[in-house]
Amino acid sequence: MNMISTIKGTLFEQLYPAGWDLERLSYCVTSDPATVCERQSFWHPDFKPVPVDGLNAMAVQFGHEIAMQIRMAKEEGKELILILPVGPMEMYRWTVYFLKEWGITCEHVHGFNMDEWADEKGNTLPADNPVTFQYAMEHAFYGPLGEDGVPEGQRHFATKEELPRYAEQMEALRAKGARQVMVYGVGRACHIAFWDPHFAKDYPSEKEWKEDTHRVGAMLHPLTIEQNAYLTFHGNYIPMSCYANTIGPGLMFRSDFAIGGCDGVLGRGMSWQGQSLWMTLRYGPNPWITSSYIPTIPGKLLFLEELAGACGEIAPH
Repeated sequence: MNMISTIKGTLFEQLYPAGWDLERLSYCVTSDPATVCERQSFWHPDFKPVPVDGLNAMAVQFGHEIAMQIRMAKEEGKELILILPVGPMEMYRWTVYFLKEWGITCEHVHGFNMDEWADEKGNTLPADNPVTFQYAMEHAFYGPLGEDGVPEGQRHFATKEELPRYAEQMEALRAKGARQVMVYGVGRACHIAFWDPHFAKDYPSEKEWKEDTHRVGAMLHPLTIEQNAYLTFHGNYIPMSCYANTIGPGLMFRSDFAIGGCDGVLGRGMSWQGQSLWMTLRYGPNPWITSSYIPTIPGKLLFLEELAGACGEIAPH
């Protein structure tokens, strides 16, 4: 008795992403935890999953990876396109720490926030509202960097006015030799940014899906809304919007390098990201599973070790 044998005709069948193959998913999550880092045929030669043994270590290592990309671009004399998420946030404190310790200034960095809460027309809240991702970034990253940080004119946020200009701005920077690095977390529904699974049905082909650069006022999947309710708003739905502005595969997967994290452990044996981790690493590229393309580009995916074993265990009651 499991979901495969009981889902037909249920309310969850209506909610579940239509493009997810339950048999394929079962194969992913029942893999031996010891094999989680074994290379798959669709992985890029320079993609590497990295197990981490605790939340504190995750924050430090994640922050160090971001800081190193900023430092390397500076030492190579290159502009840096940095696609940034809001969440997880702890790594930004360490990014700031390392950059200040090394004496690295950030005038060469161009930060592009990957998403923002919006309404169905793409309107966003004022930037000084604590709910916004812009507010979070200014207080966690840009502000603490101080006067040697990223110039204000090089901080870009996913408003309905600016998001459609991202592709043109990034292309102009790349034409001058800029390096592009994406920082990300993997969503419960395997989104990167807010590029949710049900978007796939709107594209006639994988090629067209992969070329789309953004969505303004994108309707979010119920699994994404649920994830953000308990991770950000203490289980409260009311402060949340059901829409967001988000970058798309046409920008994300053009990155020269990507730094990601899976740290979704809640305590008392609970976690929410085990399935998402295994689907990302094992399912194989599929437009219904945005994170399944992460292993196809160079980068590192840091994950808490216990997530690899969480899916194969039955929690005691």
